[in-house]
Amino acid sequence: MKIRAFLLALCVTLLSGCGYNEIQINDEGVKSSWAEVLNQYKRRADLVPNLVNVVKGYADHEKEVLTRVTEARANVGGINVTPELLNDPEAMAKFQQAQANLSGALSRLLVVSENYPNLKADASFRDLQAQLEGTENRITVARNRFIKAVETYNISVRTFPNNLTAMATGAKPKASFTVENEAQISNAPAVDFGGGKK
Repeated sequence: MKIRAFLLALCVTLLSGCGYNEIQINDEGVKSSWAEVLNQYKRRADLVPNLVNVVKGYADHEKEVLTRVTEARANVGGINVTPELLNDPEAMAKFQQAQANLSGALSRLLVVSENYPNLKADASFRDLQAQLEGTENRITVARNRFIKAVETYNISVRTFPNNLTAMATGAKPKASFTVENEAQISNAPAVDFGGGKK
């Protein structure tokens, strides 16, 4: 009886330092922060049709830009976002590319809107633009939190003694946000207020 109690106490002591709970806590942190990223992307996707409709009334001949925004939003909505996405670097890259395409299309739409003074003065447009800018900021904050949560999780599954538990349970490092072309974003954007005309 004493040997059994001793073995049980020894097992509890050994298991309490194995890192299993830490890995699970960090995994839930990754899932939670990813859910917030998705929440902010959903908010942006919900704002896009309203923004497009307001701009349509003023800039009807800018069909190409409006079409690109609508297509980019549809592509984002067409990606099946499942919990497995967090563990699939290729699927994560596709998701990030779709979001980047939507961001680019929205940027072009906002640049086009600069050519329409009445549109810029429209209260609905200003409100939607402010909401969209706020959403972009929220997306940045949510992505930063996700990146930090992934970092914490990855450290916990790659460092000793937790890495032994991670190997035993099949826990692997997770993919984080990446930038496709780091050289491109390291250059400051060119600003031309002359519209390319001299």
